[in-house]
Amino acid sequence: MQYGSLSSMTSGSTHALIHLVGRNPTITGAEIASELSPPPQFERASFESYRPDPDFPSQQAALDGLGEFAAAWRAQRPGGFFSRNRKPKSELPGVYLDGGFGVGKTHLLAALWHVAPGPKYFGTFIEYTALVGALGYAQAVKLLTGARLISIDEFELDDPGDTMLMTRFLGELMASGTRVAATSNTPPNALGEGRFAAADFLREIHALSSNFETLRIDGLDYRRRDTEGHAEALPTDAGVVHTAEALASRGHRVSLDGFDELIAHLATVHPSKYIKLIDDVEYIALEGVHELTDQNAALRLVAFIDRVYDAEVPIIASGTPLDQVFAADMMAGGYRKKYLRAMSRMIALTTGELPPHD
Repeated sequence: MQYGSLSSMTSGSTHALIHLVGRNPTITGAEIASELSPPPQFERASFESYRPDPDFPSQQAALDGLGEFAAAWRAQRPGGFFSRNRKPKSELPGVYLDGGFGVGKTHLLAALWHVAPGPKYFGTFIEYTALVGALGYAQAVKLLTGARLISIDEFELDDPGDTMLMTRFLGELMASGTRVAATSNTPPNALGEGRFAAADFLREIHALSSNFETLRIDGLDYRRRDTEGHAEALPTDAGVVHTAEALASRGHRVSLDGFDELIAHLATVHPSKYIKLIDDVEYIALEGVHELTDQNAALRLVAFIDRVYDAEVPIIASGTPLDQVFAADMMAGGYRKKYLRAMSRMIALTTGELPPHD
């Protein structure tokens, strides 16, 4: 992203800028359900377009394993990438993709969703829990009963209550014939390589663990392979304002907010509604970014960045580079993997590096 050429433009006059802190979105159960499909960058994700890293054989093994999982559907129709008229190796109704951030889990999850017959749903853990909250448990089960596939990206294990709710929810759906595919996030105090251990996922969903096959995916974070590893930041708030106005003068829909004000506003909006905060926004401009010391604020930022990344909205910021906003004690704590994922995504969002698969 070439900030210099944009910020050197003369805006000529004040252009209408959007302020995220002025938005107080609402979202209904029907709206949540209608959005349960892969985000824009995964609209065309396929097994064919996944490129396994030859240095990490587990990526090819995971691709093959998902092909076996999908064979139950593909055997019902001719042709297709994996159609060899062979019986699937596993009859388990669930598959869990276990690996670090940036190794292609979401791409593979979306690719599986695309080959599955409908009805089918794809969403984050937060979206599914929000759906239950909006519709009520019984109505949410009724709505999704009959689904051929439920795909859950970023299965959260931080809240025992939500984990138990989703375990029960998925148990009812799987008992009716629904198949489930999931990736997951780090629970509190799960340290290590910036990845989440399959054993922890299976322990937390113990009532369903025997229904899941684990596919391990090793590898490097693709978002950092071709960057210098740092988020870009403009030197002054004035530069952010000027750049935002220059983009607006070109007809782009640009939001402009102070970092502190946005962080405070996120506390008043349920994370399931973050996607509505950035509805129709093409660029996000933030003034005065600085290190965060409150973990709740940091986790809200992580959830917000996830939705911004899904929507592929570039960020222009001043102050501390966004990949440096998490304090050292946070990076040494139980949410380390979440922060690492957010850091790599913020690097991509500020440098213009938005590759086609996660």
